[in-house]
Parts: sequence; structure tokens; C-alpha cells
Amino acid sequence: MIARYLLYLIAPLIFLSSCTDTAKTGLSDQISLRLPSDFSEVIYPNDNLYSAERWQLGKMLFYDTRLSIDSSISCGSCHKASSAFSDNIRFSLGVYDRIGTRNSPTLANVAFHPYFTREGGVPSLEQQILVPIQEHNEFDFNVVLAGERLAHDSLYTIMSQKAYNRDMDYFVITRAISTFERSLISDQSPFDAYRHNSETSPLTKSQESGMNLFFSEKTNCFTCHSGPNFTNYSFQNNGLYEVYQDNGKMRLTGNESDNALFKVPSLRNIEVSGPFMHDGSLNTLELVIEHYDRGGYSHVNKSPNLKPLNLASNEKEDLLNFLRSLTDEGFISNPKFKN
Repeated sequence: MIARYLLYLIAPLIFLSSCTDTAKTGLSDQISLRLPSDFSEVIYPNDNLYSAERWQLGKMLFYDTRLSIDSSISCGSCHKASSAFSDNIRFSLGVYDRIGTRNSPTLANVAFHPYFTREGGVPSLEQQILVPIQEHNEFDFNVVLAGERLAHDSLYTIMSQKAYNRDMDYFVITRAISTFERSLISDQSPFDAYRHNSETSPLTKSQESGMNLFFSEKTNCFTCHSGPNFTNYSFQNNGLYEVYQDNGKMRLTGNESDNALFKVPSLRNIEVSGPFMHDGSLNTLELVIEHYDRGGYSHVNKSPNLKPLNLASNEKEDLLNFLRSLTDEGFISNPKFKN
């Protein structure tokens, strides 16, 4: 019981209320106790409870380019279903081909995030929707004006009244898109199939070896990439640079101790959500593994968990194959999420 309780301590608090036992077949107790548990139920705000009408409206708005000032891009422009709702380029292009400043993160399982943006300064999905709309290098628009623009669309008027009993406006935009995004649940990867029934595991021997390595103290990957979404949502510096152009969480707090700290990303669907890191500077998973194998560059705020791993070539290959087992093909190809 004590060991299991320790497992829950390293999982995000949002999941603690409904953790379930994890598969242990084929793994030592030390490793199996660190496997993530199932997701909890999606929690909707009291002013934005789920309904099919709200979901459908949110999906339409997610793909509507009229939310940008020049009607050129939508949320779906930078968060593509085939890339697990991330982008496949280093920096997404905003209106007037303005270049973004950070790599677009995946939206898979954002329903479970305790806060949003790389520095964690936004407490809810409803508020996060405002960020790309007002950002100069993204939509460069005003959500009130966007609501007024869309209010001229008779279909939106009908759908808004059915969903929220009010005409299209800023409230409807932020709530409806959030409802759609909360439905982007990814939990059907080969690794998930293994967790639910390891005796008929779809994992290869290499993937199982990589899994053992991932959840071992040799790599300490599980220290930050824990919980059902393979992130503990903490803020860490991973030694990507000695000097950062982006000061990360310090942008929010102004504290030197937060300089170049970024929210730990989810590893789910990592195979299809590259390029990687907050600035998309590493193009392949092989380069990501090499970075961590070296232990990263020196930085005053670098996580003490990062040390040279000195992995053998076969261990790197096994770790790579395990990361590939986190790809949820059904999620990225699901037609109900596509435009």
C-alpha cells in the first residue's frame, strides 16, 4: 500500500481521485509501480457543461479562419489532427505569414492539464482560447470583434442559441472551442493495450525493453514524464542551451529561478508531433534521445535529474521504439475530429 501511494504522489493531482491498478506482468514490481494509471473523467466547468450542440459548434469554430484578423488561419491551421493536434514545422505561421515564437504543442488530452501555455500562466482552457486570438504573430485579432464578425452568420446564430441560449459572441467562442478540445482524448496506443492486457501485448520485445528502461532509475525518464499523460506538469530546464533566447516561466514571474523553465510536455503521440522542444529545434526523436543521453548543456536552472546516460546503441533503439508505442493511430485518424 505504501509503494502504491508513492506512485500516486508522482502523478498529477488531477488524476488522484480515480487511479486504477496497473499491469505488472513481465515487469519487476519496482518498474510496474511507476506505470501510469487510467485517466480520470473529464471535468467541465459549471458554466460550460458538455452538450452535443456545444461540441459541434466548437468544432466548427476550431476550423473557422474568420477568428483571425485577415481570415487566413484557424486553430486547426497550427494544430493538425494528423500530428496529434500539433504542427509539423518548427514555428507555425500566423496571419500575414508572421512566424510564431514557440513550437505548437499537441492538444491531445488538454482536458487534463492543470494550466496552459509553456509557462503555465493560463488557468483554464476557456481563457487559453484568448491567447492565440490576440497574439500578434498568431490571429492578431480581438475576440469581441471576432464574435461580432461571426454573429452575421445565420447558421452560427442558430447554433449559438441552441448551445448557449445566446447569440454568437466572445463567451460562445471561448466556451464552445474549449468543449471541442476537451474531447480530444488519446488513450488507445499499443502501450495502453499492453497496460490493459499484457498477456496479449502488442508491444515488441524491443518496445518492452525500452519501456523497462524508460521506467528505470538508469534514465529517470519517468520522474518528469509520469502519470497517464506522461507528464507531471512541472516546470523544468532540460539543458537544451547554455543561453536561452526564450526565458520560459521567467516571462510570467520575473524570477531568475524560473529562467528557461518550461512545462514538461506530454509524450503521448510523440512520434507524430515533432519537431521537438519548446522551440522545435530538434527534428527527430533520435536527436532527442541523443540530447538526453549526453545529459544536456550546463545551465544554472537545469534539472538535477539530467545526467549523462551513456546508453548503448541497442538501448537507444529500444527507447525509441517504446516512444513509438505511445502513438494512438485511432486518435490521429479519427474522422470525427477532422475538418
